[in-house]
Amino acid sequence: MKVYFYTLGCKVNQYETQEMSELLEKNGYTIIYNATQADVAVVNSCTVTAESVRKTRQTIRKLKKNNPDIIIVLTGCASQAEPHIINDLPEVDIFMGNRSNIYIANAISEYLTNKKTLVKRIEHLTGDDFFGSGISRFDGHTRAFLKIQDGCDRFCSYCLIPTARGRSRSKSLEDIDNELKALSENGYSEIVFVGINLSDYGKNTPYSLPDALRLAEKYDGIKRVRLGSLEPDHITDEMIEQLKTITKLCPQFHISVQSGCNSVLKAMNRHYTAEEYEHLANKLRETFHDATITTDVLVGFPTETEEDFKTTVEFVKRVGFEKAHVFPYSVREGTRAAKMEQLTKSVKEDRASRLSAVTDKIRKEFLKKQIGKTVEVLFETEKNDCCEGYTENYTPVRVNSKGAYKGQFLNVEIIDSEKDFCIGKIV
Repeated sequence: MKVYFYTLGCKVNQYETQEMSELLEKNGYTIIYNATQADVAVVNSCTVTAESVRKTRQTIRKLKKNNPDIIIVLTGCASQAEPHIINDLPEVDIFMGNRSNIYIANAISEYLTNKKTLVKRIEHLTGDDFFGSGISRFDGHTRAFLKIQDGCDRFCSYCLIPTARGRSRSKSLEDIDNELKALSENGYSEIVFVGINLSDYGKNTPYSLPDALRLAEKYDGIKRVRLGSLEPDHITDEMIEQLKTITKLCPQFHISVQSGCNSVLKAMNRHYTAEEYEHLANKLRETFHDATITTDVLVGFPTETEEDFKTTVEFVKRVGFEKAHVFPYSVREGTRAAKMEQLTKSVKEDRASRLSAVTDKIRKEFLKKQIGKTVEVLFETEKNDCCEGYTENYTPVRVNSKGAYKGQFLNVEIIDSEKDFCIGKIV
């Protein structure tokens, strides 16, 4: 049977799609990229925002409309955290959740036998073990994502992820090492370590995040390791000292700030102040050569006043994020913030637009400052006589060339910048 995957959400979801793909292939299924020709469609959902859930519903209905005979499997965070979604989607044949992904082949087989709507969700339990079968490749990508942590214990007042993912837990060093070995043997020269709360890796164990990263040092085929999203209060001075000993670590740190106003951070149940975050950003830039700090900023939180918002704007300018993802607060039923008095949609969208203009300006200034530098780029895509890739600090670089450079590391001189990338020429 032929299976099509549609993935929404974060890098962890993308990893888990690859994990399910390999599981199904081992059970005789063929993965294809055209939904109209597929026998089964697996939708790996996201629940971070109301918009992501809307896209999940829209995708499922479109899949069924274009291919009425297709078997639809819904899994991921929306299915796990919001079981009531079952009542809204009669098009779905198999309801799963992110904890039951390892049973996907059995679930499809059971449905084919009984031809009845099937529910295979597994509820999260406190202190449960790390689930997963691992991957050996990352289809369609030059870089491979490697999930080493799952779950979150933070319970930010706006977030459903602890409900969707359960408590924090970590993959064993042995399992990480086995995946690194397989990925290296299959030609992946850059590995991105990811998790739901990645910087919490190793909690309640004798090991830590640097211990996991250090495993990549022994594989010659792996040239770079990169970190996914981090929480600021987990990045201690001790961790920074350990991270700087890892020779393959890329100096790019995506550390979610969410707000630059302390009263809003407290209402969000974030465990740091704006001043502590700024100190951390400065420390990382001092420690790692040519380091970049990227972030997420949530505007329009229920308690955020116009003055609070302006405080965040000034904070963002002061830190000078090399890139920032700005998004308006989205009500998630079941969270504490959902019970608060809400700001209007127009206020939230206005603030997102105003802050985005600030972060876009900072981004453009950063890219202009790269002109004249010679940098090493790992090329990832080729399109219309152009090759694109990223430097160690995750600066996007495009070169005009008909050469087949995908997967190669090449030195590039930055000669210009445009929109959201730099333009270079191969040295």
